Amino acid sequence: MSDWSWLEVSAEEAALRLLGCELVRELDGHQLRARIVETEAYDQDDPASHTHHGRSARNDAMFMAAGHAYVYLIHGIHHCMNVVCGFEGHGSGVLIRAVEPITGLDVMQQRRGRGGFELTNGPGKLCKAMDITLPMRGHDLDEPPLTLVRRDPVKREDVVMSTRIGISKNVDAVRRFYLRGNPWVSKPWVRET
Repeated sequence: MSDWSWLEVSAEEAALRLLGCELVRELDGHQLRARIVETEAYDQDDPASHTHHGRSARNDAMFMAAGHAYVYLIHGIHHCMNVVCGFEGHGSGVLIRAVEPITGLDVMQQRRGRGGFELTNGPGKLCKAMDITLPMRGHDLDEPPLTLVRRDPVKREDVVMSTRIGISKNVDAVRRFYLRGNPWVSKPWVRET
């Protein structure tokens, strides 16, 4: 059983800490592994967060203990995944916005019907490529078929901070983090700080 205390921090700190960590997906006898290169922080004090108006059937997983997955649909078709952080009972999580494939690239390309940097450079894209879907809502990321592997923190000078993408509330909050110069990042041109 993993020690998730490293994620029992604010959403911003967890978003920074998750950069460089890996998602591992066991799928039909294949191992898909990808490095997290872009994240966004959300919590119940943030008007842009799904947890801002309290706990519900949809967002219940975000109130779980750190180290669980919160998977949801946007526009009724695209899955997105947050890694739950902070402490149980406080709705807090980190959206995984983009990953860099390490292994299983051929399977990811087959699932997405395309390759190149657009394979996993967005939250819906990476979930499609790695088959992360609603049944994984509330999944313990210490258990197969989807696990989170902790890696050494990246250097702060290698991280760009910016405003988030695709939200209509709290739009000026600097809660997006990505690896400087990484080609798998979704939109590096968003206003940086």
